[in-house]
Amino acid sequence: MSAAREVFGARARALAGDLIALRRRLHAVPEVGLRLPLTQAVVLDALSPAAKEAGDALEVTTGAALDSVTVVLHGARSGPVVLLRGDMDALPLRETTGLPIAADADHMHACGHDLHTAALAGAVRLLAEHRESMCGSVVFMFQPGEEGYDGAGEMLNEGVLDAAGRPVRAAYALHVVADLPAGRCYTRPGPVMAAYGVLDATVRGRGGHGGRPHEALDPVPVAMAAATAVQTYTGRRFDAFDPVVVTVGEFHAGTAPNVIPADARFRAGVRSFSAEATTRLAAELPPLVEGIARAHGLDAEVTFTTVLPTTVNDPGHAGQFARTAVELFGPDRYEELARPRVGSEDFSRVLQRVPGAYGYLGAAPPGRDRPSGNHAPTAVFDESVLPDAALLLAALAWQHVGPAPTSCP
Repeated sequence: MSAAREVFGARARALAGDLIALRRRLHAVPEVGLRLPLTQAVVLDALSPAAKEAGDALEVTTGAALDSVTVVLHGARSGPVVLLRGDMDALPLRETTGLPIAADADHMHACGHDLHTAALAGAVRLLAEHRESMCGSVVFMFQPGEEGYDGAGEMLNEGVLDAAGRPVRAAYALHVVADLPAGRCYTRPGPVMAAYGVLDATVRGRGGHGGRPHEALDPVPVAMAAATAVQTYTGRRFDAFDPVVVTVGEFHAGTAPNVIPADARFRAGVRSFSAEATTRLAAELPPLVEGIARAHGLDAEVTFTTVLPTTVNDPGHAGQFARTAVELFGPDRYEELARPRVGSEDFSRVLQRVPGAYGYLGAAPPGRDRPSGNHAPTAVFDESVLPDAALLLAALAWQHVGPAPTSCP
């Protein structure tokens, strides 16, 4: 039995009822963005048992520009600092699961962040009960705004990496997945999630009568050609083993079928898996669209915005994640990902600053042949994984801060 499992395993199982109740409280108050006052209040209340346990050794602060919660747990002796992240925000969609706990709101915890928050609160409790054996400190990062608001960047700006008074040595985050087998853990070294950028192009022409296109400069077919070209270009000019995924998700032009509009706009989401590919995309896609417009005698205004970098796991810490999962749950419950997942994550910003690892925990509900994936209004998560999620997070920190030797540097 691993040391962490021996220390935390039984207690994690005993907390199952509390963690499920907390998750359900969070699920009932889904909030979007950087301001999550109801969620923050639930989290602060849930931290009360750990605060009573640890006393002055537990420091709790809240954010200024966002409704974050940062918890620092100091061990009995000085030592390394490790960070654990849990995101708290929901998505702007209405839940259609039909479950008794379904939120009656236009927002929904469709990505499992309510489970992440509950699991991180559980890890606080597990570690607080053993702080006398800790050599070092743990920073718990309860983060708003992961779903497109760069909450991680905001918390970095507000000093989350300095919260313990010493540099963070390692950082970990865990994400539940609604359509992967419950209780099974996954990660990989190197890129684990994609970088994300947005190509925004407006083709400027000259409007006119739909029956006399020769008297106008029609931007619609030019914009359509450019939208097709960016997908062809990336497929032919980028290495298949360093892939790029382009999706034109918006196209806007015109107000009537017999009118040639003056302009046409499209926006594309662009995902890549290396800094080199991301840099090339930002440099090469705007001139491509501009050149196509010029070839037709039109102008184009084009920008490329890099929203998030690639999430890159440090190989050593990815290996630590894998070993910890195997030691806790057995080899049949860990699998190395063969390739990165194509979503994007603002925890990537933390991993740019601190070596660490980002991994997954399957949470597919039992008895469903084709469970819905994350971000679907029908997404359902198996709450029974919460004790294991809290245990895994606590154990990852424990590898760095416990148990304390006789003296610490």
